[in-house]
Amino acid sequence: MGIQYNCWHGCHKKSEGCLNCYVYRRDESIGKDAAVIYKTSYFSLPVRKDRKGNYKYKGGTEFSMCFSSDFFIEEADQWRKDVLAMIRERSDCTFFCITKRPERIMECIPDIEDYDNLIIHCTMENQKRFDERAPIYLSLPLKEKGIVMEPMLERIDMSKYLDEGIDTVTCGGESGPNARVIDFEWVKEIKENCDKKGIGFYFHQTGANIVVNGKLYHVERKFQHSQARKAFK
Repeated sequence: MGIQYNCWHGCHKKSEGCLNCYVYRRDESIGKDAAVIYKTSYFSLPVRKDRKGNYKYKGGTEFSMCFSSDFFIEEADQWRKDVLAMIRERSDCTFFCITKRPERIMECIPDIEDYDNLIIHCTMENQKRFDERAPIYLSLPLKEKGIVMEPMLERIDMSKYLDEGIDTVTCGGESGPNARVIDFEWVKEIKENCDKKGIGFYFHQTGANIVVNGKLYHVERKFQHSQARKAFK
């Protein structure tokens, strides 16, 4: 995943996949309101320097942005231009984010084609959100197009989008005490579609509750990633 770079924190629940958001769950456990968006103390992380004047993070570093927010959330409009300036300055590094707001990408970064080192993937958790977001996201002039079905809440038919320039697809179940169920058959179908078209596929995590061959299994948090990696070996 690279270096976690949460330039701002907090988010608003956007759609069905946000119901059991881990950020809300974690913040609530320490008495914080995750709906409050604020700039963090890590804001300048990519351009920080050591005592010798060298960047603390060497060229080639991947910064994974906004995993406790959304890079395109409206409240961050006042700060985004400064982060984009840092992304330009650190052209020797890669910046990666996942958004549920593809409709805001061009509004926020009209010259997105100039940011070769910024990779933006889009999450689509069910058929409704897939059909809503995929046409917008896949029409954008992005260097790399990655779709994230996590948490995957139902079977998703992506067949009509398979020739629309998708580079990668990631599937994953939901974690946490109230995790909704993922069916492994949904995951296998997506992988089969990707394999036929040469699209990269990654099963990120099983989630806490997964159905395999019609049987429901509960997977402990510490095994959810490793079991997913083993699933297609």
